[in-house]
This record gives sequence, C-alpha cells and structure tokens, in this order.
Amino acid sequence: MKTALCAAAALSAILSAPALAQDARYEPRPMVEIASPDWADTAILYQLNTRQFTEEGTFRAAMERLEHIRDLGADVIWLMLIHPIGEEERKGTLGSPYSVADYRDVNPEFGTMEDFQAFVDRAHELGLKVILDWVANHSAWDNPLRDEHPDWYLRDWDGSFRPTPWWDWSDIIDFDYTQAGIREYMTDSMAFWVREVGVDGFRADVAAYVPLDFWETAREELDAIKPVFMLAEAQMRDLHYRAFEASYAWDWNNTMHAIAHGRADATALYGYYAENESAWPREAMRMTYISNHDQNSWDGTQFERFGEMLEPAIVLSVTGDGLAMIYNGQEAGNEKRLEFFERDPIEWREHGIGDLYRSLFALKRENTALHNGAAGARMIQVENSVPQQIFSFVRQHEGEDADAVFVALNLSGETAVAEFPRSLHHGRYVDHASGEETEFGEGDALELEPWGWRVFVRQGAT
Repeated sequence: MKTALCAAAALSAILSAPALAQDARYEPRPMVEIASPDWADTAILYQLNTRQFTEEGTFRAAMERLEHIRDLGADVIWLMLIHPIGEEERKGTLGSPYSVADYRDVNPEFGTMEDFQAFVDRAHELGLKVILDWVANHSAWDNPLRDEHPDWYLRDWDGSFRPTPWWDWSDIIDFDYTQAGIREYMTDSMAFWVREVGVDGFRADVAAYVPLDFWETAREELDAIKPVFMLAEAQMRDLHYRAFEASYAWDWNNTMHAIAHGRADATALYGYYAENESAWPREAMRMTYISNHDQNSWDGTQFERFGEMLEPAIVLSVTGDGLAMIYNGQEAGNEKRLEFFERDPIEWREHGIGDLYRSLFALKRENTALHNGAAGARMIQVENSVPQQIFSFVRQHEGEDADAVFVALNLSGETAVAEFPRSLHHGRYVDHASGEETEFGEGDALELEPWGWRVFVRQGAT
C-alpha cells in the first residue's frame, strides 16, 4: 500500500508541475543549408558536347548556336569538360575530355581562353547560365601535378599510380583526398572559373568518389564569390544537405529503360517515387533524363534505349518531380551513337522530338506546379484501374485557383482504358497538346493508345 501511495503522489507531482522547457537538441533543424541561386527553381539543363555540337567543334562555333538552346527553352548549359586532355595513355585520337591535363586552361581543340570567355559572355547576354563539368576524382597521367605533388595521388598495391579501380579508365590516375594540398588546389581551381570567368556552377563527375566534406567546403567557398548551382553525378541523398542542389536519378532512368524493354510494368516506378518523397529532402532536385554523353555513346541512342516509349518517357522526365535535362542532338532526332574519342558532329535538323521538348519546357517554366525542388508541387499518385499500364499523377499547389497538372501515361504497347476511383484529379483543365478544355468528374474514364500520353493543365490565377 505504501508503494502505491508513493507512486500516486509522484504522478500527481508530475502532472501539476509546470511544463518543461523544450530541449534544443530535439528542435527540428533545416535539412538543407545551402542557398541556391534565384534561377535554380526553374532551371532546365542542356548538356553541350563541344566536340560534337558543331561541324567546327569549337567554342566560337558553339556560341553561334546559343540562341537555338535559348529558343528550345533550356536555360542552363552544362558544358562537357573544356580542359586540355592528357597525351599519356590517351584513348583514341583526341582522348577523353575526362582526362584532365590542366584544370586552369582550355583545350586548344576547342579554342582559346578568350574564345571561352566570349562564349560565357554571350550566354549571359541571352539569359543563359553556364556550368562546367568538373573532375575532382582524378587527372590525366601527364598532368603536371603528378610530378610536382606525387603525394597527392593514390598508389596501387605495387606502389604505382592508380587509375580508378574496377573501371577501364586507364587514361587517368586517382587523387588522394587525405592530403590537404589537393583539396586546396582543387577548390582554388574551381573558384578561378567562377571568379575570373564568371561560370555559374559545376557538374561534378563521379561526385561520390570524392569525400563529402570536400564538396561541402568547396561549396561554401564558391558561394562566397557568388551563388552557384551544383549538380552531382551521384545518387546519394547526403550530397544535398550542404553541397549540391541536384543529383542523378539513375534509378528512375534504369526503371524507365526496363519498362520500355518489357522487363517491368508501370508499377515499377512506385518504388522510385516512394523513396524520392520519403527518403530525400524536398529541396533535392533529382535529374530525370533520357540521354547523356555516356548513355548515347556506350548504351545507345534515345531511340535504341526507349523505342516506342520514348515520348511518354520524355513527358515524365519533364512533368514529374525532378530536374529536366536534354543532351545535345536529342532535339534533332539524332540517330547515331556519337563517338567519344573522335570528332563526330551532330547532324542538325528539325524533328518532332525537338517540338515536344520545346512545348514541355515552356509548360515547366510557366506552370509553378512543375518547378524544381521545394518550389514545385508534390507529385501525388492518381489511382487508376489499370496500374500495370497507366501511370497517372497530379502536381498541384494548395488552393482551388493554384497551378496544377494531371498527367496520364500509357507505358505499354496495348490500348488502355483507365477508371479513377478517387477525386484528386477532378476539375477543369486544358489539354496541353490540343488546347481543348476538359473536365474530370466522378465516373469519368480515360482511354490511351499504346504508348500514349496526356497532360492536362490548370493555370492558376496570376
């Protein structure tokens, strides 16, 4: 009895005591601490391979086509490596741009430093941004750093300089980021291009192969010059907290490829989007793309990789949650795998793929629901009766008059009719392709042809 009385007294004291102050250790903190440039919310990337972009393969020639990029609707040029290429262990005639012989100069194949400065200046005049491809993980064998600072490089089991293990990257050797010297040199080199030339950020090659704290420190120093935009060639959540706005959505690309080739159905995308919403910070911009320099050269063209599913794949890459990107030549319906170590200019022409991208990019910019990261609206599944075939979703800001899109994609080779048991997508829209007004309500169904797609748009009050 005495024990029970003591317990009751203790409980009474707890209940009558004033509320304890909140322990600061448990107060929520911002997950993402970087300040993105103002233009990042609507950024659309265009990867430009200088070697193949024009017949001449130079900065000056590329500069003459900058209006083409602007008119397509992209506004951030991701420029493939512009630096001098190593001679030692070179692959092919011209070598890989990712074998860097000098981090503070330009490849004479493309022109001079003055030519590159003119390219950047003209891009800025047209309202375009320029981010540089950057290789912090490794250098060419004959980069002067190897002889000047051999301790900055990793060694193999036999004491020799070491290419990145397990890959066939025999034309490069890896840096050792336990050495303070290479960290300082690399950061200063990146700062040189921002401060002296005016570039707007970087795409970091194999970003996860370099320690995270290096990128976080580098980002802080670059932002002290001006706000930059950073894209990581990696699929790693923690890169977004203090270093990168954007990263690759490899799982998205691989899943779409599997669906296109009959190894999966539309429900395979659920895993990607579930993780994207639950495990990644809302601010993270995960790059959803159809092609890039690696995939085009080594895996196949956009037509080889996606076949009849190409159009709905492009639509989802732009309207779904993510950062949209196009690789040069896609808009021209490029049908060849561009050579990687040789000159192989794109054959430019008007093509329906270009028209599709142009239309979707304009929509992405105009409709705030499709903006990047936290600026855009959440992507919410619209349940339908044929989920193995039709993938459907809504993106909508709060409020009846807010911007919204309702997207339905038939990711199969059979005609599909979808019924929708819930009301999330109900309302009036404009069909993006036809311009016709459409209203969805209870009991309405939607028929989509094989590999068909529909994008319905509601533009909110301005």
